[in-house]
Amino acid sequence: NLMGTNNYKDIKDSDVIIVTAGVPRKPGMTRDDLLSTNLKIIKQVAEGIKKNSPNAFVICITNPLDVIVMALQKYSGLQTAKVVGMAGILDSSRFKYFISKELNVPVKNINALVLGGHGDTMVPLLNHTTVNGKPLKQLVAEEKLNLIVEKTRKGGAEIIKFLEKGSAFYAPAASGIEMAESYIKNLKKTLPCAAYLNGEYGVKNLYAGVPVIIGNKGAEKVIEIDLDESEKKNFELSILAVKNLFSAAIKIDKDLAN
Repeated sequence: NLMGTNNYKDIKDSDVIIVTAGVPRKPGMTRDDLLSTNLKIIKQVAEGIKKNSPNAFVICITNPLDVIVMALQKYSGLQTAKVVGMAGILDSSRFKYFISKELNVPVKNINALVLGGHGDTMVPLLNHTTVNGKPLKQLVAEEKLNLIVEKTRKGGAEIIKFLEKGSAFYAPAASGIEMAESYIKNLKKTLPCAAYLNGEYGVKNLYAGVPVIIGNKGAEKVIEIDLDESEKKNFELSILAVKNLFSAAIKIDKDLAN
């Protein structure tokens, strides 16, 4: 039963809600412009969800992702385990795609994980990446690896260039569905998501990209991975970027400070 609607009443008692509302960044638009426009939109969406579907599992895809998902949780008042952002699955799949191009192996033989904020500050975990069970670092020279990381961070544009028919590859839709399915069927899959951190990775009261077990209670547990010095440093930079953006969001709307 598929239908279009512009009435929040129609989402009443939904199990899962995937939020894509918001505008993309347009040329000449500053980060703060994007933030202020999308905060207004997300506030309205959050209120619609709170009123009509307070028990839903909410997956947010709107950018700037880590801050918007945080705003969505605060505006809606839903528990933090029920509100997550979709970034890491997409970033990890881009990372795997570039490794598969480099080594000429199927994506499914690559095991990889990406932490941190969505975009320029993401942290691909090279030490935890394997190809057919072998550590990636043994298979690809460091310079090449740095290039792959760079490509992953700018992934969207690269993939459009490869495909020429638009960014269909590993579309966000598939990532959102994977998260929704793990929740609905209680699969307890470990998936990289923007999730609420309450002391994990030394971070408190902030959303960031980490591996999370998704089951029928939502984001059930954050998996803490041992990071080496450089991964730690990059993760901290990523967290700092999210904190700075959240401070900018509070300037735009004081409600978020509570």
